[in-house]
Amino acid sequence: MGEIALLGLEFYGRHGVRPEEGRLGARFVVDLWLKVPFEGKGDRLEETVDYAAVYALVEEVVRHRRFYLIEALADHLAEALLQAFPRLEGVRVRVHKPHAPIPGVFRDVYAETEKTRS
Repeated sequence: MGEIALLGLEFYGRHGVRPEEGRLGARFVVDLWLKVPFEGKGDRLEETVDYAAVYALVEEVVRHRRFYLIEALADHLAEALLQAFPRLEGVRVRVHKPHAPIPGVFRDVYAETEKTRS
């Protein structure tokens, strides 16, 4: 088993509980860790997961769906990735909301989930 990481995928989305978050939107950052079986010394795309297709799926969800909670967004992304890519044995998804409406100084807010194929 191996792991492929796609880190720092940035998209503009409209997630959040407050009405202005849905109206104005904000930047979201997604990190992915994909567990994929590495078979021998193969060197073909069919033996792994197409990163461009993974990116496209994440982009579609983050940009065109609306979730009130980043926890729900992370969970949906994990489920969607497992469903769309049968070669994945597991996935860890972290969704950052760097401009969360928190009254104070902070560096980052994120929600993370990990799922494996049953």
